[in-house]
Amino acid sequence: MALHILKLCVGCDSIEDLQSWIDERAARMRAAGQAVEHFHTTRMVPKRVEELLDSGSLYWVIKGGVQCRQKLIDVRPFTDGDGIGRCHLVLDHELTPTVWQPRRPFQGWRYLRTDDAPHDVGGGSDMREMPAQLRRELADLGLL
Repeated sequence: MALHILKLCVGCDSIEDLQSWIDERAARMRAAGQAVEHFHTTRMVPKRVEELLDSGSLYWVIKGGVQCRQKLIDVRPFTDGDGIGRCHLVLDHELTPTVWQPRRPFQGWRYLRTDDAPHDVGGGSDMREMPAQLRRELADLGLL
């Protein structure tokens, strides 16, 4: 059964903001002649890697709510230049919007069971085109 990771997206104001950051980083990697790979660096290495790589995703908390996810491709522990153990969470480039789910701030990351994860916003519906703030307000009113 898939297991997911929940992480705060510090400094992002929206899904579009996160997507532009991903695109800019990919452009810099291309310009430098590097292989384009999207990853997030974290200090702690997940212990349940096998479950995470079984269709797991990284769910991003943006502005107080889970708003999107990225498919988790790999988990790569490494040691940085200062000798500190870290981990690259290798992610798919595509962001999948989810139904807005409120979350309080926390440090680091948390495991997220599939049963507790918000559903994806329907691919064929107008909800995907709806601004995240409007989806949030409708969810607060219990209309989504």
